[in-house]
Amino acid sequence: MRVTRTRLPGARRTLCPVTDDVGIDPDARPERRWLDDDSWVDVTPGWMRGADALYAHLVAGVPWRQGRVFRYERYLDEPRVGCWYSRDTPYPHPALTAAHRAIQHRYRVTFGGVALAFYRDGRDSVAFHRDDDLRYCENTVIAILSLGARRPWLMEPRGATDRFREGGGSGVIDLAPGNGDLVVMGGACQTNWLHAVPKVRTGKDLGRISAQWRWTSKTGRPERQAAHGAPRRFTR
Repeated sequence: MRVTRTRLPGARRTLCPVTDDVGIDPDARPERRWLDDDSWVDVTPGWMRGADALYAHLVAGVPWRQGRVFRYERYLDEPRVGCWYSRDTPYPHPALTAAHRAIQHRYRVTFGGVALAFYRDGRDSVAFHRDDDLRYCENTVIAILSLGARRPWLMEPRGATDRFREGGGSGVIDLAPGNGDLVVMGGACQTNWLHAVPKVRTGKDLGRISAQWRWTSKTGRPERQAAHGAPRRFTR
């Protein structure tokens, strides 16, 4: 496994637009981990300064919505709430606008907007999945700004057969991003790897917000199976 440490292009010596001391730290350094020959993940600890203030602002100010999924022949509430902001609408905090622009510049991609997911406590979670609703998954960039509690954030090779119930198989990697850390998955991650945020049974103040930006090159073979969020039906 290759591990390199690089400074991403486009960093500046001053914070991106600051509100109440919230902004991007230009001195935060990413670490790139190659997961396989075609898949990589960058982790930048402490990328967003003032993350506590940003988290509190979003918890209070975002119009969170309860999503629903069709499972086991009925609709169920998703174990988290969310909100989507198109790039053509005002974001709920200037720091998210600055993050959007900075990530686009660094990775030379264009995002359609930002999706916010709020894990309200340790009972909220998302199972192992790929972002296969993008359809073209062989060359993507998925950027995730983590705010709030440090929670397990797992990745494992697609097709792994030794996964335990809590997501602790031998091929599992726990990135465990902290408050203000930036995680960026790239290359063929959405083809070759799964990711998850499992439930946490112990501890206090386990709320976490994930700000997510996604891009696909729309090249390669399109996905043909149902996406992770598609209805699942089971015959009796």
